[in-house]
Amino acid sequence: MNAKKIIEKYNLDEQDIDRIINMAWEDRTPFEAIERQFRVKENEVIAIMKYSMRLNAWKKWRKRVQGRKTKHEALRGDGVNRFRSKAQKDITGHRISKKKY
Repeated sequence: MNAKKIIEKYNLDEQDIDRIINMAWEDRTPFEAIERQFRVKENEVIAIMKYSMRLNAWKKWRKRVQGRKTKHEALRGDGVNRFRSKAQKDITGHRISKKKY
């Protein structure tokens, strides 16, 4: 499914997409947390990220998160009980690329 269809399917606005991107970039935020908050599954998050980012940035992100234990709750150790970094701001207004949704 392409990103535009996913955005329409879940009725995501720019703020929702921005938050999904921020959560996906955050190493400690598992894909399950994104799914609980926005109902968007891991493969759909990946599609949104690919659509929203420049290709080189997306490739670097994919390389970094593939196999990362903190991105999946089932692979985490028992000591990790939060999904948000202490350093993460509440609202960032973060923009990854110049693409418009």
